[in-house]
Amino acid sequence: MSLNISDTFASQLQQMRTDLIAQLRAQRGGKIGRAEAAPDRHDVQSGDRAQNEAERDLAMAIDVRETEALSAIDAALKRIEAGSYGLCTACGVEIPTARLHANPTAARCVSCQSQLEHARAEPHPSM
Repeated sequence: MSLNISDTFASQLQQMRTDLIAQLRAQRGGKIGRAEAAPDRHDVQSGDRAQNEAERDLAMAIDVRETEALSAIDAALKRIEAGSYGLCTACGVEIPTARLHANPTAARCVSCQSQLEHARAEPHPSM
């Protein structure tokens, strides 16, 4: 991948990282996670424990997703530094630029990503 294209993606990834961190700080008030804040948003005396638990579970799921997104951005930036950005981490083939424009954090080509997702979707033999 050319240096100019890598620089373009590096800038885009840095902006994505900055935006995600700003979003996380705004949502968390800069101090506590949403999982900790969720019970405080509702009157515990209301007796709606199921709703509180559901909101806490949703907040924790969102935290996991945001953490994964931040990790994917950081990993892509490390691949740019290493000179391997745009190459599939599984098979080494060049990832099409159109795929990287659609998903700048893509680490695998479409074929390898499909295989990974298919393997994850298959039930284990012990089930």
